[in-house]
Amino acid sequence: MITSNNGRRLIQQHEGLELTAYPDPATGAAPWTIGYGHTKGVTPGQQITREQAEQFLIEDLAIVANTITANVKVALNQNQFDALSSFIFNVGSGNFTDSTLLKKLNIGDYDGAADEFLRWDKAAGKVMPGLTKRRTAERQLFLEPCPS
Repeated sequence: MITSNNGRRLIQQHEGLELTAYPDPATGAAPWTIGYGHTKGVTPGQQITREQAEQFLIEDLAIVANTITANVKVALNQNQFDALSSFIFNVGSGNFTDSTLLKKLNIGDYDGAADEFLRWDKAAGKVMPGLTKRRTAERQLFLEPCPS
């Protein structure tokens, strides 16, 4: 399974597109970010094109998909996969693999896992309204049945 166009739009909407590198909003420093939330190898002052931002997103989502495939032991529908993709894209694979969200999901507690999204609304110890909005959207998508 891969992140659908709907999942990509969710990520793009919450990440925004920045063609010039910027510091982490919570810390004002590393990690530097560019494109749609890409951080690997980004340096201050770096600039990219929209096409490079799209390519970084494709590469980053491949890593996210591998994380889901390697760690989730229960069946997922496309909406659940997309919600997890957005979540992992933002918090990182390591945070996901150590999370209560994953533990609940892997025992089949889908509702409990969905509620865990809402706990991840802080950066540098502070509640971030943008993260609250994102986690609410991810939870809603995770719980939304897929059309047959």
